[in-house]
Amino acid sequence: MRHVISLLIENEAGALSRVSGLFSARGYNIESLTVAPTEDASLSRMTIVTSGSDDIIEQINKQLNKLVDVVKVVDISESAHIERELMLIKVRATGKDREEMKRMADIFRGRIIDATDASYVIEMTGNQQKLDSFVAAIDASLILETVRSGVVGIGRSERVLKV
Repeated sequence: MRHVISLLIENEAGALSRVSGLFSARGYNIESLTVAPTEDASLSRMTIVTSGSDDIIEQINKQLNKLVDVVKVVDISESAHIERELMLIKVRATGKDREEMKRMADIFRGRIIDATDASYVIEMTGNQQKLDSFVAAIDASLILETVRSGVVGIGRSERVLKV
């Protein structure tokens, strides 16, 4: 089962390495990893997407909590939450494909942020399924390059990740 684990870590050199090392040392896969500073300059928020049984996820959470740099760990996928990912995709846009790419970007609520005579760069945000659906809906031979940010997530309602 897919889980989105959000944690606060001390914003210090090597903290990311220790967290990712924990996963690799135990043979757990990280599907997506994002890290950025929080409103508190001494802390960073890390969002990890991984898969595993409830027992494996419980073990991951326990191991993360043992790391000195980790301040707090929450599996946000256990309750109502919001996830988003950013994708920049460069597509071939010439001839009839040009108008088709513009139409597809509009349908999926993407924005063309760069246009040349031969290509578009489309910016799109949404959950993983939306971005995957867009990629599947366009002709694969038109895709020149794809960059995805990885998942960021936040709990809904009163649930917050703070110290």
